[in-house]
Amino acid sequence: MRAYPDFLSSHDGTQIFWRDGTAMPVDDGIDDKSFDQRLRNASVIDQLRLPYPVGASAPPAVNADPGRFRNEAFFKKMYGDCRNGAVQRNLVTITWLPRSWGKAVQVTRINGVADRLKEVSAEIDKLDPALRAAAFPIAGVLSCRPVADTGKMSMHGYAIAIDLNLKYSDYWLWAGRGKSIPYKNRMPQEIVDIFERHGFIWGGKWYHYDTMHFEYRPELLAR
Repeated sequence: MRAYPDFLSSHDGTQIFWRDGTAMPVDDGIDDKSFDQRLRNASVIDQLRLPYPVGASAPPAVNADPGRFRNEAFFKKMYGDCRNGAVQRNLVTITWLPRSWGKAVQVTRINGVADRLKEVSAEIDKLDPALRAAAFPIAGVLSCRPVADTGKMSMHGYAIAIDLNLKYSDYWLWAGRGKSIPYKNRMPQEIVDIFERHGFIWGGKWYHYDTMHFEYRPELLAR
């Protein structure tokens, strides 16, 4: 409830209650879902099954992808559906790294995401240039598309995610499809720490890593 106070009022263990008076089941009653099943058909509680490690951490264990289990109905209710223009109606423009790059990007105002991203931008702008270089040019915020390996809406479809400089990016599919995935990362920890302080998780904390990717998921950072 603390992560989304503008939308969620309470829960009773089986349902979460929205401030508009509606309720949503927490669980789907299926306890033995595989990793792939949770990726494609996550319940609300599935979103919290994998703990997110804040701060510097070791390479993730196999299938440790905290934040990749997403209940599409949950996020669509908060942020809208980009396919019918609902997300776009709540976009605001911020300037990403006004001192270093100064480009306008559009982000949702819902849950204060735009304000939090402005705070992230201001902190990154103060970093040493060698560290700051990983944060621009960015690869994008809003993109109304499904995730390639799940078919579910990307967090970019809600305008709550940002991809940083592609030149500093590593992605699990680029490493091949062998039995194990060798971990790679070039994103500075200083940038990761800034995002996490403001409610964003990092795709570099996933076994199926995407190191340029950050998304607003405060429920996974609540302490």
